[in-house]
Amino acid sequence: MSYLGLATLFLAATLPLLLVAVLLRRPGRRWWAATGLTALALLVLTVVFDSLMIAADLFRFDEEALSGVHVGLAPLEDLAWPLAAVAVVPSVVLLLTPGRRARADVGDGR
Repeated sequence: MSYLGLATLFLAATLPLLLVAVLLRRPGRRWWAATGLTALALLVLTVVFDSLMIAADLFRFDEEALSGVHVGLAPLEDLAWPLAAVAVVPSVVLLLTPGRRARADVGDGR
């Protein structure tokens, strides 16, 4: 199996959790902004540090199993892992955070 195939399977397993969390909890703009900034930061850090580790020859990829697209020295497939983390972690937090409870005293003059 190629790295892209593995990354696709991993993302396909995590994105439904994000979808369920968003549909059930309907997060606001602040949640989306925080999640988007987290994704951006993780993607940048992944490209920078993967490129450094590849340049230092700490690890190698089987070039035949790669798509051939690189961002810096990092293969495109390596960006799937931080995206999966951004799909899973905020979704789990969103689902495990208690929902807003309707206050009984709202509107009755108390």
